[in-house]
Amino acid sequence: MQAAPQALTVSELTRQVRHLLEVSFLQVWVEGEISGFSKPGSGHWYFTLKDSKAQIRCAMFRNRNQRVAQPPKEGDQILVRAKVSLYEARGDFQLIVEGIEPAGLGALQKAFEELKAKLDREGLFSEQHKKTIPLPPRRVGLVTSATGAAVHDILTVMKRRFPGIPVSLYPTPVQGKDATASIVRAIELANEDDRCDVLIVGRGGGSLEDLWCFNEEAVARAIFASRLPIISAVGHEVDITIADLVADHRAPTPSAAAEKISPDAQKWLDALTRLEERLLLATRRRITQSTQSVSELGQRLRHPRQQLQDRAQRLDELELRLHQRFRHNLAAARERLQQYEARLLSLRPQRQIDSALERVESLQHRLSTGIQAKLRRNQDHFTAITAQLELVSPLATLSRGYAIVQREDGGIVRKATEVAIGEQVSARVGEGVLLCRVENRKKAVDATTA
Repeated sequence: MQAAPQALTVSELTRQVRHLLEVSFLQVWVEGEISGFSKPGSGHWYFTLKDSKAQIRCAMFRNRNQRVAQPPKEGDQILVRAKVSLYEARGDFQLIVEGIEPAGLGALQKAFEELKAKLDREGLFSEQHKKTIPLPPRRVGLVTSATGAAVHDILTVMKRRFPGIPVSLYPTPVQGKDATASIVRAIELANEDDRCDVLIVGRGGGSLEDLWCFNEEAVARAIFASRLPIISAVGHEVDITIADLVADHRAPTPSAAAEKISPDAQKWLDALTRLEERLLLATRRRITQSTQSVSELGQRLRHPRQQLQDRAQRLDELELRLHQRFRHNLAAARERLQQYEARLLSLRPQRQIDSALERVESLQHRLSTGIQAKLRRNQDHFTAITAQLELVSPLATLSRGYAIVQREDGGIVRKATEVAIGEQVSARVGEGVLLCRVENRKKAVDATTA
C-alpha cells in the first residue's frame, strides 16, 4: 500500500506564500482608484485599489499615514508605494502601503527626479559649461508663445528700461504635446540665424503638467547644445524645471529675465551726462593748455639775425673759455713737472747714502747712551740688592760677636746637649774659625733672671 503524501496545514501554506510574495516584491509602485476607504478608531487606513479589470486590498498603518497631509477619499486616483504581502488570517492578497501621492503628480515628479539625476550624472548642470550673458546684448531672441503673458511682460520691461535693444521672437507653443519639438526647433533656428547674442526661453506660471515640456530631455539637450547663451524663465519663482538647471542663467520670472539683460536707461543717461561733463571739462582744459603753449612758443620765436648774433656771441665766449682753460692746464702741467723734478733730486743715490749714514750715527749715539744708562741702572740695582743681602747674611751676625758652632761632621750645634764632653767642635766667628774641645756643659741662663 502506497504511503500518503506529506500535507501542509493552511497556516503553513499561507505563511510560505506570504514569505514568497514579500521576498519577490520588495517594493512596488501601483496606480489605481480608491474604493471602500475606511478609517477605524485604531488610526489605520483600509481601502481597495482598483482599475477596470482588477482590484486589490490595501492597508496603511497609522505610523505611515500620519505623514500624509491630506487623507485620500473615495474615487481618488492615487499612486501608492507599497510592499506586497498576504493577510494570513483570511488568506487575502494585499498591499502594505508606505506612501501615497496623487497619481498624475506622482508620476510626473518621479519622471522629473529620474531625468534630473540622469542629466546631472552627464554633467549638463555643471557650472563649467555655463556661458556668460552679454550685457547689454546687441539683440535678444525670445523663444516663447507669441500670445502668452511672458512675451508681453518681457517687452514691457525692456521698453521701460532700455528700449534701444532689438528683439526677435521665435514663436512656439509652450504647452501641449507639440510644444517639446517646437521649442527645440525654435532654439535651433535662433542659433542658425546668428542674429541674437542671447536667448530667453520660457513662459508664465502654471501647473506641473502645464510646465512639463520644459522638463523634457529633448528641450534640456537643445539648451545645452545651444551656441548662444540661454536664460531660462519658466513659471514663477517657486517653479524649478530641468530647463532652469541646464540653462546658462535661471531667471525666476520672464520679467526678471528682461531686467537681467536690459540695463537701466536712466542710469545710462546719468552716466552719459557725467561723461559729457567730463569731456567738456577736459576739452576746455586742453584748449587752455594749447593756448598757453602757443603763447609761450610765440614769445620764444626770434628773428634769424638775432639768433645768429646770439650764436656768434656764444662762440666768442666759448673761445675765451678755451684759451683760459688752456693756460690753466699749461700752468698746472709746469707745476707738476717741478714737483716731479724735486722728487727726482731727492731720490739721488748719494743723497740717500748720506741720509743713511746720518741715521746710522744717530742710532749709534742713541745705542751708546742707552747702554750706559742701562749699566748704571743695573749697578744701582746690584748695590741695593747687596745691601739687602748683607742685612740678612750670617756673616754680618758673626761680625757682631756671635759664632756658629759645628760638629766634626758639619752639623750645626744648637743645644749644649747635642755634643759630648771631650768632643771636638769648630766655632766660626766674624773672621776665621776656632777649633775647640768641649770640657764642660752648662744650662742656658735666662737673661731676665740673670
